[in-house]
Amino acid sequence: MNRITNLYKNAYSGLSPATWWLSVVMLINRSGTMVVPFMTLYLTQSRHYTIAKASMVMAIFGLGAIVGGILGGKLTDRFGFYYIQLTALLCGGIMFIALGQMTDYVAICACTFLLAVLNEAFRPANATAIAHYATDDNRTRCYSLNRLSINLGWAAGGALGGFIAAHNYHLLFWIDGFTNIGAAVMLGAVLAPSRNSATPPRSVTKKDPDATPAYRDKPYMVFVLLTVLFAMCFFQLFSTQPVFLKQLLLLSPTDIGAIMAMNGILIAMFEMPIVFTLEQRSSYMKFIVAGIIMLALSFFVLNLGADGMTIAVISMLIVTAGEMLSMPFMNTFWTSRTTPANRGQYAGLYTAAWSVAQVIGPFTGGQIAQHLGYYTLWWIVGGTAMICAAGFHWLRSNH
Repeated sequence: MNRITNLYKNAYSGLSPATWWLSVVMLINRSGTMVVPFMTLYLTQSRHYTIAKASMVMAIFGLGAIVGGILGGKLTDRFGFYYIQLTALLCGGIMFIALGQMTDYVAICACTFLLAVLNEAFRPANATAIAHYATDDNRTRCYSLNRLSINLGWAAGGALGGFIAAHNYHLLFWIDGFTNIGAAVMLGAVLAPSRNSATPPRSVTKKDPDATPAYRDKPYMVFVLLTVLFAMCFFQLFSTQPVFLKQLLLLSPTDIGAIMAMNGILIAMFEMPIVFTLEQRSSYMKFIVAGIIMLALSFFVLNLGADGMTIAVISMLIVTAGEMLSMPFMNTFWTSRTTPANRGQYAGLYTAAWSVAQVIGPFTGGQIAQHLGYYTLWWIVGGTAMICAAGFHWLRSNH
């Protein structure tokens, strides 16, 4: 027991106060994540738009997210990560509230696009901040702590959002807006350059003539493409897979919700100790490859045809283990190729890769499931993940 206690203690020790504060800001921000998960329901049930129009709004959100990730990365390198985070949170909070007041479809589309740009511009700035406050020895754990905050906030926001949505959809926009603004206030109170010496003032962010632009880093661009493939597979967990569990494995919504919650709970319990144990032992690229292979296996087992609940739980256990191995060390890869002068560019492209996958992945998966069936989908998704793992193995061997 003492060994386990010491493992957890050591996993969370040695992180800077700024890293902890940044995670608190993220927890506040993500605890209010209620609008996006319920946006389609809001548009179809409260605004009475067709599913086609509602889907178009979500596609526009995806497009704005791609633009926001790239733009946020460039602005971070120019103005500094603190200022971009603060601006994105404040303006994003105002835009959430404004979106809730829109009744015209065109206005909803326009506000959704601007909201997505602001929402995603925060991510590369936040990723850059994590890298700045971390050391080479604990950088992966710092990203894992941030993921822990995101998972806890998402779980709390999703659960509360479902309850609120059942009574008043418009309240979701106000809560999302004020949690964004609250996170901005917290950020300014604890991490402003005038209040925290670890945060660089804007004048410190200067151009470095030796810093390679992200798009000229060929291995990194291969990494970005592989990340898109990985994320397209991963997003099936939250799009096509729940429908498969309901329609073909005959699980109840309560069972599906419990299985999805298991993912976040296991990550919150075990990711930090696992990363602490592994981060200094071997090439982190090996863990990325292993994690993606586990992602592939999690889809393959869905075709075993055994008891529905058993298969669903086994699949989620495998993918959760794969997620804990791969995602933290993906952050280690891209940050290892950066300097303070170009880190925002790299973070922006990494953010955009996930946004592209979030648009393409669910749509592609849905089309395959509809025309070829879910069992064919799982073979295709698992095979794609294996190709992705081979690509990361090539990166490991050649760079």
